[in-house]
Amino acid sequence: MTSQGNVVSAQHKFAAKDELDLITAVKAGDKLAYHQLYKQYIGQVYGLCYRLTADKMLAEDAAQEVFIQLWRKIGNYQGESRFSTWLHTVTSNITISYLRKQRGWFSRVLNFESAIENSQVDQGCSSSVDIERYILRLPQRARIVFVLHAIEGYRHEEIAQMTKMAVGSSKAQFHRAKHLLEGWMSEE
Repeated sequence: MTSQGNVVSAQHKFAAKDELDLITAVKAGDKLAYHQLYKQYIGQVYGLCYRLTADKMLAEDAAQEVFIQLWRKIGNYQGESRFSTWLHTVTSNITISYLRKQRGWFSRVLNFESAIENSQVDQGCSSSVDIERYILRLPQRARIVFVLHAIEGYRHEEIAQMTKMAVGSSKAQFHRAKHLLEGWMSEE
């Protein structure tokens, strides 16, 4: 059998196994299992990173960092919650941490409104795309809190812990985001 045949058969051996077996294999250092886990979750991880960063390049970098850290720290997953829940929390924490490191970068980049105006989004786009565009326009802290609370379902206490802000600040940022979104949506 060729080496390519071994890779294909190794990839298929996890197709029938459940997620716990896959995670156990990754914990044991199985790179094929890790690749399968990556393929299974990259879309969800990137989506959350993009909603938090509002920038494709930053989201790609943050998602890459999530999977680097996942390989290093998968041993921390104890199975007390669903893996997707644990990975979601890890992704949020890493992306927020990544954003903190990028603050200087944000000050040198065009503001989000200019980026949205220059995008090639069709004027007849659906309301969900409009809402996504509005979310991208939100100031960074308000956007992070809004995404984590309204879209991802985190409580303000959890958001406060992840972002290292007071619970009251989280609630205020959420209120600010809602107010801005309502204003922008009523203008159209």
